[in-house]
Amino acid sequence: MTLGAIAYLSGGVGGARLLDGLAAELEPSQLTAIVNVGDDFDHLGLRICPDLDTVMYTLAGVADEARGWGLSTESFRALEMLGSYGADTWFQLGDRDLATHLMRSNALARGQRLTEVTAYLAKALGVGPRLLPASDAPLRTRIATRDAGVLDFQDWLVRRRAAPEVEAVRFEGSTRATEEVLAALEQADVVIVGPSNPYVSIDPILRLEGVRQRVQARPVVAVSPIVDGRAVKGPLARMIPALAGRPASAGAIASHYGGLLAGMVVEHGDERETSRQHPDLAVRGATTVMKSRGDRGALARAVLAFAAELSP
Repeated sequence: MTLGAIAYLSGGVGGARLLDGLAAELEPSQLTAIVNVGDDFDHLGLRICPDLDTVMYTLAGVADEARGWGLSTESFRALEMLGSYGADTWFQLGDRDLATHLMRSNALARGQRLTEVTAYLAKALGVGPRLLPASDAPLRTRIATRDAGVLDFQDWLVRRRAAPEVEAVRFEGSTRATEEVLAALEQADVVIVGPSNPYVSIDPILRLEGVRQRVQARPVVAVSPIVDGRAVKGPLARMIPALAGRPASAGAIASHYGGLLAGMVVEHGDERETSRQHPDLAVRGATTVMKSRGDRGALARAVLAFAAELSP
């Protein structure tokens, strides 16, 4: 089958990089990215949307690939000055990155929807695929920890470097997906779930009203963010034992998504164990660690070919 419209659920660096690979293989009109907003927060009077910005900067070719966040060739003079004034500077905002947050925050203050602002910013940076925030209303991911209480996600991840042990992930705020998101899912021939943290990047999207039902109605292929028991990036490998009571593995990711998946792409070598744990799930091995633009394209082609095989 030749795939038509694709809805891609994304959050984090891995999700952005595979999306970049997919964008190189598809026409812009074929690809819609539905992006997590549970990480969004207000800081220094500005609305910060980390996952949306990571996706946008990556697709525009201006992301800092080494750090995995922010813009390349960035400076931090404004942040240094803020520190001189005694401002809280634990969240690193670069000078050029500040322009994005200023534009977004001013537009939101004028009553524009986050969907509209995102479309404007992405177009200005030359991004082809459609980028949709999962919700226009504020949605907050909160981390319940053993020793530090309940923390805002960025406080836990960035300020405290994900050190407090996680007991639960909670969500506050919006329960509504945008009409654009629901329409994109209804029009999709297949849904691809990026190699993102399922608890804090994908679950905030799936929990919104109408999303899971529409995703379930399509062939769904997920890419595992766990490789040989380890997370490619971030704290996921420590979160799985704490939240699911089992070792980190591609099989644990498949279990988390349950019957949502038609297939899963895993790192070469993880196929047998994943298939043993989930005998009814189609599993395909590939090189899932994306160290270069070439790796992104190769993984994207493997995912698209697998999705085509699984589509009626």
